Amino acid sequence: MAGIYIHIPFCKSKCRYCDFTSYPSKLYLADAYMACVYKEMKLRAAELKGRKFDTVYFGGGTPSVIDAMSIVGCMNLIRAEYDLASDAEVTIELNPGTVDASKISLYQKAGINRFSIGLQSANDKILEDIGRIHTAKDFAETCKLLKGCNISADIMIGLKDQTHQDVKEAIDLAQGCGAKHISMYALTPEDGTPIYSDYLNGDLPDADTVAEQYDLARKYLDERGYRRYEVSNFAKPGFCSRHNINYWKRGEYIGFGVSASSFIGDRRFTNTRDLDDYIKCIMTNYYPVVDDAVVEGDDAKFEMIMLAFRTSEGLSLSRYKQAFGTDFPVDFFEPLKKNVEYLEYENGKVRIKDRYLYVQNTILMDFLH
Repeated sequence: MAGIYIHIPFCKSKCRYCDFTSYPSKLYLADAYMACVYKEMKLRAAELKGRKFDTVYFGGGTPSVIDAMSIVGCMNLIRAEYDLASDAEVTIELNPGTVDASKISLYQKAGINRFSIGLQSANDKILEDIGRIHTAKDFAETCKLLKGCNISADIMIGLKDQTHQDVKEAIDLAQGCGAKHISMYALTPEDGTPIYSDYLNGDLPDADTVAEQYDLARKYLDERGYRRYEVSNFAKPGFCSRHNINYWKRGEYIGFGVSASSFIGDRRFTNTRDLDDYIKCIMTNYYPVVDDAVVEGDDAKFEMIMLAFRTSEGLSLSRYKQAFGTDFPVDFFEPLKKNVEYLEYENGKVRIKDRYLYVQNTILMDFLH
């Protein structure tokens, strides 16, 4: 089984922390852009024959700002050109205030059965500071429209003036509004984003404070029945994101649209981040790929380890052997010996112990050949 990702690079305004490929001033290009996405799907269809897809994910940007019929058209084309499982998980990201009942109805008729909503915080002052265009009340109103649906909520930690209580209140709001899945991300201030100035001025919490926030939130989520299955993702039983699990298991996926990444066979390739270049390539029947590399040998081994160690399940020793024909404990004897206190073995798998999962990067460095 493989996944399909479609990048919709439009939004109403760019958040201060956002480093994703998005164009708030170019929404007028949405129809032309989606026509190119359709064409890219058709161009790729022949080479992907024989693969079955069981997840679709519309990310961005804010996919919900474009005409809902463009999303419907995308789903119709996927079903026509690709082998999509009848029980596929189909997710769309949306922001509060960008949908109404009729738009949601169209999404559902198109087969969308999972809705990922950007909350980030329940504190309106913090929301304004990071450039969000909605309030906590707007989030609640959007969830009312989606009552009974499979809802995931995004929240952030490590924000300016954010308290432990703020983090708890965001979790309480998400749960109270019916979210069965919560993604919790620590702010990474990227150079070139407006929020980077807060980092340079020392206005953001330090790493120890963020780690405290994370640990408190992890325990708080666990008490409320949200089990951590990946370092930033928590879900009620049966509501983990199948699309993201496929990424962490190093499964195949194809990405369509500007800046979309793909992993097919042993190739990783990524489309251009430039919207004009993307449209120009597609219109002239060229693939808009800017990075294309075969991942093999030690690089492939490290990739599997890195992705698996992000999860609470960890790395399957049999899967590793099936993929590479060698034994993980033999290949990585020294790193395993060095990190013995941070790792545990269970049911043929090795994983980072719960209390060390948040600092996985330090552990992973020892596995990098």
